[in-house]
Amino acid sequence: MISVQDYRASYGQSEVLHGLNFELGKSEIVAIVGRNGMGKTTLMKSLMGIVPPSGGHVRVDSVDVTHMKSFERVSAGLGYVPQGRMIFPTMSVKENIETGLTSTGEKSISDDLYQLFPVLKDMSHRRGGNLSGGQQQQLAIARALATQPKALLLDEPTEGIQPSIIREMARVLRRIRDERQLSILVSEQVLSFAMDIADRVLVIENGNIVHEAQRDDIDEQQVAAYLAV
Repeated sequence: MISVQDYRASYGQSEVLHGLNFELGKSEIVAIVGRNGMGKTTLMKSLMGIVPPSGGHVRVDSVDVTHMKSFERVSAGLGYVPQGRMIFPTMSVKENIETGLTSTGEKSISDDLYQLFPVLKDMSHRRGGNLSGGQQQQLAIARALATQPKALLLDEPTEGIQPSIIREMARVLRRIRDERQLSILVSEQVLSFAMDIADRVLVIENGNIVHEAQRDDIDEQQVAAYLAV
């Protein structure tokens, strides 16, 4: 569903991503894990067109999106949940989700979206800024799903969320994958969460993919060593 080939991204003269190569299969969940500052967020922003690439290619369902603007990538099938959630705090829950409908032409929020996140239906008229961190994360995911993506990108989704909500989020993400046949790419530094949801784990260090393994084959101690400060 996503193919990344010799992908590079830079801030000015400083290259941050050094020729990455990986793929995300259809209905697959892949976790990219690494310490802070290793390139996870830069990769996610660049895949969405927020940070321009300095080399290589990205294809979504065989369509080259490398030089597309962010809104064009949404139309091509990418949904994005940024680090820190970035919901609109003064808008209602309903209004936040409706911003995701602009790329689809749909007029109303589908019932199955609220079935995934029933708390959002109960709070549909509450301001987004008044929700808890976990509820805001659910809102950000619902907003991204409203764009009807083929692949969903989540940047550090567990940041600032309590453990019980993290477990529920893992369950919902697996359900989304199974019910919608959606491909999901997650950047994360909490290894237990990555192991809970991912079919495959990639480790990024200093802008390079340094390790890759299927979940059943992963050496947790080896990966934990990469994540150690």
